[in-house]
Amino acid sequence: MLIFRKNTFGHNLYIKKWLIRLFGLFTHRRYRGFNQLKIEGSHHIKDLPKNNVLFVSNHQTYFADVVAMFHVFNASLSGRVDSIKNLGYIWHPKLEIYFIAAKETMKSGLLPRIMAYAGAVSIERTWRKKGQDVNRKVNLSDISNIGKALNDGWVITFPQGTTTPFKPIRKGTAHIIKTFKPIVVPIVIDGFRRSFDKKGLRVKKKDILQSMEIKKPMDIDYDKETVDGIVEKIEYAIEQHESFLKVMSLDQLQELEKNNIKRRF
Repeated sequence: MLIFRKNTFGHNLYIKKWLIRLFGLFTHRRYRGFNQLKIEGSHHIKDLPKNNVLFVSNHQTYFADVVAMFHVFNASLSGRVDSIKNLGYIWHPKLEIYFIAAKETMKSGLLPRIMAYAGAVSIERTWRKKGQDVNRKVNLSDISNIGKALNDGWVITFPQGTTTPFKPIRKGTAHIIKTFKPIVVPIVIDGFRRSFDKKGLRVKKKDILQSMEIKKPMDIDYDKETVDGIVEKIEYAIEQHESFLKVMSLDQLQELEKNNIKRRF
């Protein structure tokens, strides 16, 4: 019985299901009410295997991005194409969806701790701690936990490791891809930074058109391609390569200026 079953991290699946249901109920209007979410490519979701899938995406808020993905993935699995209309899809959610998040972020309050139970794979960042730059070795148990999550289901990661746009892709993501050989699905999001505060918990502005494009799985030669080659592929796939600055709208460029991102051409 589900009420007694636990996942690979020891989390009770019955409790997890109800957490996802409740989060889905309380957040749905953030993407279909206060604001609207334009979805493209969700048909790719139904063709994916049950496990060893890694979603790579650009990042705009701590939590609103990943919550939107939970909505879109579950809606797609229940037969909706590019739509999260009718919330019934959340009643039987896919329980094997995880997201990689900084350990300090997931311990920053009660709500993040609850969200962590719903699917976080918490890791120690090797480059940042408490707002300060650091340089420390990779925690091997973090890599092991990511592997467990991939073996169990789908994993969402934000390979830039920051909500600031056009920052470099962390090479750790490429190492994970070469090690575990997952199907890699790129996602490009926009509008979340304008809709929500940085944490993604508070609606900052209404009537914003958010967007999420789910692209077809990437073509990667796990054995022959280098880490740097995979990093560059991801940059292009999630539209965070500097060449994309040349085709950005005036509003998007103004948003970059607010985040102190300079044009590099």
